Amino acid sequence: MKRLVILAPNWLGDAVMALPAMADVGREAPDAEIFVAARAAVAPLFQLVPRVRETIVLDRPASVARVGSWTSIGVELRGRDFDAALLLPNSIHAALLASRAGIPERWGYGDLVRSRWLTRSVPRMSGGHQVDYYRRLVAALGFRNGSREPRIAAPEPARAEADRLLLNAGWNGSRPLVALAPGAAYGGAKRWPPERFGALASALGSDGVVCVLIGSAADAPAARAVARCGAIRGDRAGSDAQPHGQAEGVIDLVGRTDLPTLAGVLTRCRALVTNDSGAMHLAAALGVPVTAVFGPTNEHATAPIGGQHVVLTYPVWCRPCMLRECPLDHRCMRGIDADPAIAAARRTLR
Repeated sequence: MKRLVILAPNWLGDAVMALPAMADVGREAPDAEIFVAARAAVAPLFQLVPRVRETIVLDRPASVARVGSWTSIGVELRGRDFDAALLLPNSIHAALLASRAGIPERWGYGDLVRSRWLTRSVPRMSGGHQVDYYRRLVAALGFRNGSREPRIAAPEPARAEADRLLLNAGWNGSRPLVALAPGAAYGGAKRWPPERFGALASALGSDGVVCVLIGSAADAPAARAVARCGAIRGDRAGSDAQPHGQAEGVIDLVGRTDLPTLAGVLTRCRALVTNDSGAMHLAAALGVPVTAVFGPTNEHATAPIGGQHVVLTYPVWCRPCMLRECPLDHRCMRGIDADPAIAAARRTLR
């Protein structure tokens, strides 16, 4: 095997949790050139992974999509002389994509339908942490497992850009920073109430801590809700005209960072308080202590790995339901008070 392409998971958190399995492959195949094929939202992560020679973005322009879904499947990977494809997404589309690209060896979890497009099919295993789900796959394919902790480092240009953003937003370069991630891509059920984030920011602000709101542009409504909660007052609270304002003791970088720069920002923070999100896994992989609030999702499957992380839950009969929106009273998240998160963040700062 000289040229291997790894099809990455489609969500940032899953992609981070797949890094130990990818490291196993890189270590056990030291002479192979490793490429990663990933969706546009996830592809920048692999700029932070040393063994990856190139990241191929799988999202196709609208003009190509209109030609016909069948003829366009796999076009990004055709003609690249790949010997093998390792499929981490557990979808029929991923298997079909590698097959249509003409890659001779196609490896992944299989079932009665998906296996028809694979050359090496591993019976799907359920249970346990998502990190181990990917590690079991590569171990079954002959790549010995190493550490199960995802690890990445922010490059110096990303750290420098993070410093520029923080300093321009009013950070004095010395006050401790704690990141807050109030959004969650999967749905509103995963979001801790904004007033709890507000109480947390207010308490940390009284300690001299600067809280940094982080997230993608899609998380801007969640950031505005935190600002409107009353505990934080800033430009987001009253108007959308100034979308990147700063409240006293709070820096708002939501929608202002690409993924490498977000990694740089997180390395400047002493801790992260977050919902179950991609930012949670990114911070943990960077070695940043995480306090994670879990409601509808299963902390036994997706909690941050490694380090002194804290997971907060509230016992209720219906969790984990895995629903995007709560059809009841959102008690699994409303039942988690701000005080445990404040205490966890303060322990980290001490």
